[in-house]
Amino acid sequence: MRLAKKTSNLFRARAKTNAPGLDVSGLGGVISVDPAARTADVAGMCTYEDLVAATLPYGLAPLVVPQLKTITLGGAVTGLGIESTSFRNGLPHESVLEIDVLTGGGEIITATPDGEHSDLFWGFPNSYGTLGYSTRLRIELEPVKPFVALRHLRFDDLTELQRAMDRIGTDRSHEGVAVDYLDGVVFSATESYLTLGTQTDEGGPVSDYTGQQIYYRSLQQRSTDRLTIADYLWRWDTDWFWCSRAFGAQNPRIRRLWPKRYRRSSFYWKLIALDQKYDIGDRLERRKGNPPRERVVQDVEVPIEHTADFVAWFLREIPIEPLWLCPLRLREPGPAGASAVRPWPLYPLEPKRTYVNVGFWSSVPITPGDRDGEANRLIEDTVARFDGHKSLYSDSYYDADDFARLYGGDNYSILKQKYDPDSRLLDLYSKAVQRK
Repeated sequence: MRLAKKTSNLFRARAKTNAPGLDVSGLGGVISVDPAARTADVAGMCTYEDLVAATLPYGLAPLVVPQLKTITLGGAVTGLGIESTSFRNGLPHESVLEIDVLTGGGEIITATPDGEHSDLFWGFPNSYGTLGYSTRLRIELEPVKPFVALRHLRFDDLTELQRAMDRIGTDRSHEGVAVDYLDGVVFSATESYLTLGTQTDEGGPVSDYTGQQIYYRSLQQRSTDRLTIADYLWRWDTDWFWCSRAFGAQNPRIRRLWPKRYRRSSFYWKLIALDQKYDIGDRLERRKGNPPRERVVQDVEVPIEHTADFVAWFLREIPIEPLWLCPLRLREPGPAGASAVRPWPLYPLEPKRTYVNVGFWSSVPITPGDRDGEANRLIEDTVARFDGHKSLYSDSYYDADDFARLYGGDNYSILKQKYDPDSRLLDLYSKAVQRK
């Protein structure tokens, strides 16, 4: 079984099938918002764009809003998500109160932290639809103010960047000012930035990065900035971080002619899909006499104490820049309604430990004679050496034993047998690693 949906934010190879897929057209949108309880009931295929549009009029937002508008709430929970509130709010699944799941066994089950199906509640994150699909989720919301004031701090040394990120994330303040949002960008080993965001009611001029100006370049051009809360939440979507440059959308002459409605991640993703279907990029490289390229589109988490070393290694070995940094820490005490802190077995981050998500999205030349996925394999090995984890939305090359050790092992096998006993859905290793 699979879902028949119009959008996707997955970058790994998927099995080809002629099956029509499950119709999810009725599972979009927000069912209800309870401003008093600060909760929302949301259909599983609701995009964050629609979710935020429904909650902001109440002065509320999800505790974590992933960067791209067409990411769905169900997708962020079953496949993980992250953003600049993750240093204080964890990951999107940690603000879920209950989930309705259509299991591989054909049942719709309501899973809660301490209910009859609590094992499914805790095991659903990072299962990528291999245990079932969420049809409804109830999530916590938090109050937000109309504007976000930004400070961009430059660093010339990666170790100093790491120390500052650790301190600011722990204190949740900098120079006496509260920090509500925290992320960073590395342009090189000697040029990196942390962006500190503070919610504010104070009016005044705001920047607009949906037009000719490009958000990530503003970090290098100014030390302070202001955005509306909506523009802040979607600051990365207009240029898909910096990936729009691959399509010429950052060239000023092209940008002026590029329709504004097509300056968004969902349109760039369609261009990527066309490239993958017709092998456009490699054909162009061959015409230039260049080798084909390996796609390196990944997000990894490393403990904060290893961040500088990992980034320095990456910049030496993998010719990709910039890199995105986003600190995260599991929520304490955890989801509301849970009687005790419990681990998320399919993506086992340690409680009370700060990690940093490092995001890199590009490609590298393939050296003749290299193994398939040579650069990605090297990254996987190095992330493991630094005691980190890798998200599974893109290409993976683990062998079965290493994969089981990193992503649930026996816990996953027990859940799979209980909720998909006839294997109507692919298992996690088959879906995330094996290719057909």
